[in-house]
Amino acid sequence: METRIVIPLQALGLEDIPIVGGKCASLGEMIANLSRAGINIPSGFAITTTAYYQFLRQSGLEEYIREQIEGIDFNSLVTLRRAGQRIRQAISNTKFPHELSAEIISAYMELSREYGQDITDVAVRSSATTEDLPDASFAGQQETYLNVRGPAALIDAVRNCFASLFTDRAISYRQNFGYDHFSIGLSVCVQKMVRSDLGAAGVAFSLDTESGFKDVVVVNGAFGLGEMVVQGAVSPDEFIVFKPALNGKFSPIIEKRLGIKDKMMIYGESNDQRTKVIPVERGNQQRFCLRDKQILQLAEWVCKIEDYYSELKDKWCPMDIEWALDGLSNELFIVQARPETIHSQKEHHTITSYSLEGSATPLLKGIAVGDKIASGKVNILFSLDKRITEGTEFKAGDVLVTDMTDPDWEPIMKMAAAIVTNKGGRTCHAAIVAREMGIPAIVGCGNATELLSTGQDITISCAEGDEGIIYEGLVPYKETSFDLRELPEIKTALMLNVASPAMAFQFSHLPNKGVGLAREEFIINNYIKVHPLALLHHRTLNDPALTADIMQLIRGYDDEEAYFVQKLAYGIAKIAAGFHPGKVIVRFSDFKSNEYYNLLGGKYFEPEEENPMIGWRGASRYYSEKYKAAFALECKAIKKVREEMGLKNVVVMIPFCRTVDELLLVLDTMKQYGIERGRNGLEVYLMAEIPSNIIMAEEFAAHIDGFSIGSNDLTQLTLGLDRDSSLIAGLYNERNPAVLRMISMLITAAKRKQVKVGICGQGPSDFPDFTKFLVEQGIDSISVTPDALLKTVKAIHEAEELKEQIPYI
Repeated sequence: METRIVIPLQALGLEDIPIVGGKCASLGEMIANLSRAGINIPSGFAITTTAYYQFLRQSGLEEYIREQIEGIDFNSLVTLRRAGQRIRQAISNTKFPHELSAEIISAYMELSREYGQDITDVAVRSSATTEDLPDASFAGQQETYLNVRGPAALIDAVRNCFASLFTDRAISYRQNFGYDHFSIGLSVCVQKMVRSDLGAAGVAFSLDTESGFKDVVVVNGAFGLGEMVVQGAVSPDEFIVFKPALNGKFSPIIEKRLGIKDKMMIYGESNDQRTKVIPVERGNQQRFCLRDKQILQLAEWVCKIEDYYSELKDKWCPMDIEWALDGLSNELFIVQARPETIHSQKEHHTITSYSLEGSATPLLKGIAVGDKIASGKVNILFSLDKRITEGTEFKAGDVLVTDMTDPDWEPIMKMAAAIVTNKGGRTCHAAIVAREMGIPAIVGCGNATELLSTGQDITISCAEGDEGIIYEGLVPYKETSFDLRELPEIKTALMLNVASPAMAFQFSHLPNKGVGLAREEFIINNYIKVHPLALLHHRTLNDPALTADIMQLIRGYDDEEAYFVQKLAYGIAKIAAGFHPGKVIVRFSDFKSNEYYNLLGGKYFEPEEENPMIGWRGASRYYSEKYKAAFALECKAIKKVREEMGLKNVVVMIPFCRTVDELLLVLDTMKQYGIERGRNGLEVYLMAEIPSNIIMAEEFAAHIDGFSIGSNDLTQLTLGLDRDSSLIAGLYNERNPAVLRMISMLITAAKRKQVKVGICGQGPSDFPDFTKFLVEQGIDSISVTPDALLKTVKAIHEAEELKEQIPYI
């Protein structure tokens, strides 16, 4: 058995996990093998499990600890807390053996000399032999002590790490996962601090933490020491980088989301106060904690670390990484890396979806963790000792509502039906534990403890994208599972209609040939929230309230134009990344004037039309002098996605284009703003939704790469009806013979001109017989909403089999 007390990190590798735990072994592995790749990792040393076992043996504590644990009733939090407190107290009161402390202090003094200091600042972290393993994360189970200086403070921190092996949550966690309390040794990692108290810090994952999507790096960060992000004490900035385009040619940052960074942790002034929390100045709250160049550098490092571990383990090994930006040197560092333990063990061939049934009243929103729905009674806790309602016990099935959680809360968290917090981001403690336990959580709600009340019935839904919604009452919901391996093979290209960028990564696991319709309106309405012309001209409108609202929206962006272009680009890019390299057809904005009117500031720029459905919409806006400046922003966003981010699978589609001359005007306007059909492979599709598109199909085809049938508007305009009118709603039918004949004419003309033709309307999603008709006609692709995928695949399969049996169809 290893008898050394201290080993330098650079002398360690993964084979040393039994004596130094996963944390130290992983750092050693990286220092030895990844430093040469340019990845900065602070030096340090590991105090081996030999020191821990020797400490227990010489102190005579082992038998006492065993007795305390055997006396715990794990159905009673009271007995757990009492036993844990007694064990920790006993360890803290025990004198540290001199021969152990002398060797530890010697290593610390050597580390100080390496950095040219008398007594350097170090982070002291526990590294349990079961921590950071592929089958169990044990995340945050033991303590971390930051800004530790001097021999006495170091020995105290090491002893406290030993004691932290017996915190309530650690004892409960081991019991829950079936680990023997005495087969687990504790090592301690002593590592040079990075001055992120003067810079920024956070976490990064080499996959999307909610969906398990493999092709992105997700970075969370805030100013100051990283504990505020890990604890969930702040809602961090979030950055998402698309891995396949991370090759030096592009800047594939496909999401930047400004957090609420109102507090930061910095160094304290003494060993009695090693760290302290201070407010963040308002100017810093409204800027991102990392520059684009730093985000990309960090993402490259994360990919290198993932590649290294995947090769080492001979299988995909996504990583959970802690990073720090030194405010003195402005250098980035990796300070921890561990295998991700949730999605890396999942198989995505079984799809389970959750959906609400019936109406529901939303109460508040936050960041969704997971994709489930749960209901229960609110139980508000501000601390484990004092409940908002005295005498109210936390019962299994309650919804835990609190300001934020830390690892001490885990025994209660595992009893909860769901978790709701005021603070935190997708990588905070509450989020990590909720994912591991398989329960839904909504974090970063802001004021959940004020708006909700103990005993109130609520339903929390994480099934509607990256925004989690809390509803009033016990709303019924449905859970549906399907094994994708049971789907039949089909020849017709099946694409998806994807409205929300937030759902793109989740839907990417479904079988598909790309996205047949991504509507810009959803992104503008839900993410940008303001009329584009109001953004450009609000200062001339003499409307202080509008200007105030817009200035609040554009926080973190250089100006109004940058806000619109970047937000639209991020939304498009998330969808394009989710389905890369499959084709993603993005339709330019197609708001009607009444819909534009309802956007912030829209009343200043929109006409009142008697019938907006057939008024100033689609193509007619793009070249109009009244709207051209707004369309320019859309073109710039497309250019950014394709040429800066590297997502060249994006195809653009022009909606509601009445004439060939109008199409040429739009193509010319696009060219003025930097996007041109054929340049860098850009394809342009036309939405076929007006009878003139069908009648003049061959003339239109000369200037485009494909048609996409919009069956909703085509039905209205073929039959001359308004589908929103209840008086004639009964006449609306996409399967009307006149509509079917229109579709058949278009497919025939498109094939004659050798351009693609697909359909992205609602019809195929709703009617299997309509799907069969399209297959019989030889349509190239069918795009449906994700919830209709299963029945559409079956309908296509049946139609293809029938077509083979009856060749003349």
